[in-house]
Amino acid sequence: MTFDLLAQQPKLTELLRGVAAFAAVVGLILLVLHRPRPRRRGAALLLLAPATALLTAGLLIPGLRTLVLSFLDDEGHTWAGLDNYAWLFTDPTALGALRNTLVWVLLVPPLVTAVGLLYAAVVVRSRLRAPALALLLLPMAISFVGAGVVWKFVYAYRPAGADQIGLLNQLVVAFGGTPRQWLVESPWNVLLLVVVMVWTQAGFAALLLAGAIAAVPAEITEAARLDGASPRQVFRHITLPAIRPALTVVLLTETTATFKAFDIVRAMTGGHFDTAVLAHEMYDQALRHGRSGRGAALAVLLFVLVTPVAAAMAARARRRAG
Repeated sequence: MTFDLLAQQPKLTELLRGVAAFAAVVGLILLVLHRPRPRRRGAALLLLAPATALLTAGLLIPGLRTLVLSFLDDEGHTWAGLDNYAWLFTDPTALGALRNTLVWVLLVPPLVTAVGLLYAAVVVRSRLRAPALALLLLPMAISFVGAGVVWKFVYAYRPAGADQIGLLNQLVVAFGGTPRQWLVESPWNVLLLVVVMVWTQAGFAALLLAGAIAAVPAEITEAARLDGASPRQVFRHITLPAIRPALTVVLLTETTATFKAFDIVRAMTGGHFDTAVLAHEMYDQALRHGRSGRGAALAVLLFVLVTPVAAAMAARARRRAG
């Protein structure tokens, strides 16, 4: 079927050749820049072979296939050119998913880092540090779907006058307010979904940052206190600069995870009420509606957005490796 498709689509064949040529050029450049010593070349190739094979089968080939599909029609047989990308940047639903994804990325990583940092700073010198961190880590033991189900009950709505089973509406009613359909009202529903993501990820940030804070030499902070620095000044001018690498790791990791957010949206709203994100819209188009071309275009856009973050993480890893 693949050979018939290539034979019927000259433009597709040219595209595949261009992608292959580009990959070959990139590979050649990387080979020249990272030439191993002759005596180590054989061992290096042998050690890299399994990882290269797995990356090729699990990442490179599916990635190229997705790129090709993004230029085909919904059935994946007829050349569609840039139609799928035109739809992506003109359709209100797709634009809404892109907007919501950017909102998630702008809010989740800073909030997760801030909550984790505050919690870590409070408990790191405490005798109850271990149980306190374990308590915040508990949400990470729950899947995103499980977290979504739990918080769906927190946001649950019953008409005014009825017994409220949702914690949030119970609090609203207790203070004399009127219960609201939190997951239906836009844009508040998007922000409430962000809260769930922050709840599940704050433990990771707190654990990592607590370890970084504990690793700051006590002699430095003690000397600053003896010089008259207040606890706030010590934290701002000594602790924060010392743990900057850990903060960067948390921000980059959470940014990558947020771009891939899917489970929480799927479990809580199903992408309705203007809450869809790119990953969910990709699933919706490709699997629910059978529009493989549009789904592939969404996947390519998601890849383009994540690539700078992944490149920053790789660059940081290279710098730390020396």
